[in-house]
Amino acid sequence: MIDPNELIRWYATAQRDLAWRRPGVSAWQILVSEFMLQQTPVARVEPIWLDWVARWPTPSATAAASAADILRAWGKLGYPRRAKRLHECATVIATEHGDVVPDDVDTLLTLPGVGTYTARAVACFAYRQRVPVVDTNVRRVVARAVHGLHDAGPPSTRDLADVAALLPDDDTAPHFSIAVMELGATVCTARAPRCGVCPLTHCAWRSRGFPAGTGPARRVQRYAGTDRQVRGRLLDVLRDNASPVTRAELDVAWTTDPAQRDRALDSLLVDGLVEQTADGRFALAGEGDQT
Repeated sequence: MIDPNELIRWYATAQRDLAWRRPGVSAWQILVSEFMLQQTPVARVEPIWLDWVARWPTPSATAAASAADILRAWGKLGYPRRAKRLHECATVIATEHGDVVPDDVDTLLTLPGVGTYTARAVACFAYRQRVPVVDTNVRRVVARAVHGLHDAGPPSTRDLADVAALLPDDDTAPHFSIAVMELGATVCTARAPRCGVCPLTHCAWRSRGFPAGTGPARRVQRYAGTDRQVRGRLLDVLRDNASPVTRAELDVAWTTDPAQRDRALDSLLVDGLVEQTADGRFALAGEGDQT
């Protein structure tokens, strides 16, 4: 087991000063941060999040923005479908929930783009509820400290139960949840764990002599040359133009592999991030009807 008190005491002095953790941040703004943090490092998210919540502090303000403005503000965060889903989520909250982010997990799960982790993260971090919050960092800490394993392996239905069993039975549960996550992000890291500064007195992995992982090596996701990079290049062209552009203007964004460029453009059209005008030009979503 993990001692909640020693972990919470550690967090009180070791926590990172992240903008969405500061007093006065609303549930909506926390939800925005969770959308942005999916598969994206904190350092890239924070400046964009700060600009975003200053410009669109509420769901209704976000919903009132155009899809193109949303995609431009998303900038270089990657996975732009998240921006589209966040816009849809804002619209549902504004129109069906009185501009207030729901506070229960079941209702949160009905919102566009909100999955198991995000729903519980908002319920816990925004509304201080005692619910298990499980991300990659939390799974790693539990695998090592509780189960004595180097890594957590594939996600399992057991993960939520494991974390739920660790939660304190009082109002410190949300503090414990965020402390476990912080420990995994900053100390109990995947590649270079800093066991010498770990606040946990008891760790099954340490007690067993730090056994190595037995599963296949984790593949490092590459970006250069992927369809994701091509999609990003095409979106860059459209973000930089307030009016539709020609196919020739898009073609110069990626000359290495025309077939890959065509495939990436088709996927952007299918995802609803890009529109084609009647005269064959291309624009960000919502700007395709401009002359």
